Amino acid sequence: MHHHQNLGDAAALAGMMPPYETMAMYEPPKPRFIFKMPRVVPDQKSKFETDELFRRLSRESEVRYTGYRERAIDERRRIFVTDCRKGYAELSFVASGTNLHLYFNANHNPYAQEQECDFEKERNKVHLRSSFILNGVCVRFRGWVDLQRLDGVACLEYDEGRALLEDAQLCEQIESHNQRMAESKRIYAHTPPQDAVRRTGPGTGPGQAPGMATVTGPPMGW
Repeated sequence: MHHHQNLGDAAALAGMMPPYETMAMYEPPKPRFIFKMPRVVPDQKSKFETDELFRRLSRESEVRYTGYRERAIDERRRIFVTDCRKGYAELSFVASGTNLHLYFNANHNPYAQEQECDFEKERNKVHLRSSFILNGVCVRFRGWVDLQRLDGVACLEYDEGRALLEDAQLCEQIESHNQRMAESKRIYAHTPPQDAVRRTGPGTGPGQAPGMATVTGPPMGW
């Protein structure tokens, strides 16, 4: 009997407790805008010519293969050649410590003006070219690596052709975003303000807090 009395008291106390939320402001659903982060900066060429990192990397300097440093030199040579033939290589500019994971087309195309991975140009060397975006700027890696020492000489060049394509995509992206923002402002400018709506639950009686239900049955356990 004592157990039933405690349950009844708990139910009565629950009716006296204030609700967590008695009023809610109604707001019309807001349109969701997803702005994709730009891949490039607005003025790529200017950054390439003035940024200190690009100024250093644009000069020919020493590069080294950085993969599998814990392996023996003969095994590293085999892995490097295999990776190049698959289309990728891990190289680092020694002076700046800039590490690059290069990806390129390793398929030999006799109609291409310049191969991206060329083992035939010089004996015991591989010549590599790889285009990518670094710090928001379209660049092209150009250099060679000695297949015995696993080091060589390379530099970064400004990739004008790819930069033009990325600039065009950036302009389209910004224009699309501005149009959607303008449309959003136009919609909200014509939306009348909404009054607060009190959220009430079923069975609200005199003296009862909104949103609270009345306990009408016997306590649990009867």
